[in-house]
Amino acid sequence: MELDGQRVLITGGAGFIGSHVAELLLHRHNDVFIADDFSNSTKKWVPKDADVIEADLTKQDTVEKVVTDDLDIVFHLAARKDPNDDDPQGQFSENTTMTHLLLEQCRTVGVDQFAFASSSTVYGEAPRPTPEDYAPLEPISVYGASKLGEEGLVSTYAHSHKMTTFIFRFANIVGPRLRGAVIPDFIEKLRADPDSLTILGNGRQEKSYMHVTDCVNAMCYIVENATERTEPVHTFNLGTKTTTSVDEIAEIVSDVLDMEPSFEYTGGDRGWTGDVPKMRLSVQKLTELGWEPNHTSSTAVRKAAEELEGADFDAAKVEK
Repeated sequence: MELDGQRVLITGGAGFIGSHVAELLLHRHNDVFIADDFSNSTKKWVPKDADVIEADLTKQDTVEKVVTDDLDIVFHLAARKDPNDDDPQGQFSENTTMTHLLLEQCRTVGVDQFAFASSSTVYGEAPRPTPEDYAPLEPISVYGASKLGEEGLVSTYAHSHKMTTFIFRFANIVGPRLRGAVIPDFIEKLRADPDSLTILGNGRQEKSYMHVTDCVNAMCYIVENATERTEPVHTFNLGTKTTTSVDEIAEIVSDVLDMEPSFEYTGGDRGWTGDVPKMRLSVQKLTELGWEPNHTSSTAVRKAAEELEGADFDAAKVEK
């Protein structure tokens, strides 16, 4: 499928990754429609040439208005994603409900291309590097469980209703507009206290970090090139071949801010309940398709830290 001159719906298109997808697709001369409830995003991030509707995608009547028969493809990035959500049942229910309603409406009106933003959290604590065909999938967080459930729905509609679907299992995506993650957290803490930085866990957690520009380019490349294969579900890991530890991130952020704090640790081998302390995805399948990221994990972290250094994190939380 060529992503030029298409009519594209992006759910969560005002969020961190979704807004970058929107910018790229607009640059490539697509008609872009954004559906977002602005619970985890801001209208400031909506590209000016995109059509946007404020929408609660857990409501069937709203989804029926948003997904129309003149669309060519849906990019579904909307989700409740707070790992410390105090309503885990609600998080699981909202995420799976959104995906189910969107898929059913796509089936009803005949939209047969569906791209879904999943997560490395579906693997749980798996051997590294983790390939797409690793099993059994045993997530250790409700967020990961919801993503696995949503993948099951995507697969069901692909096989039962002749839809072509794409599942992107993201590593840790970083870059401009990132909120609620380790890099902006360290920046905020160091602004408040340049002399000391509290690190969750023991600092030895080590994961793959991918820059958002690489992420969205990979998504579009997969949609355009993976359909040469005949299967209805195209599942790809999106990450880097390298990893970065939390201690290394702390050093990078401190260097970007030109600070030399002492590090203090909360202890334990994970930062929070449900945190996977070691993660590296195999990206061999993506490489064999002909695409590789421009940034390693650590260069992605440094680039993101530089891009976020002057960000007003509070504005994105309150300005709608």
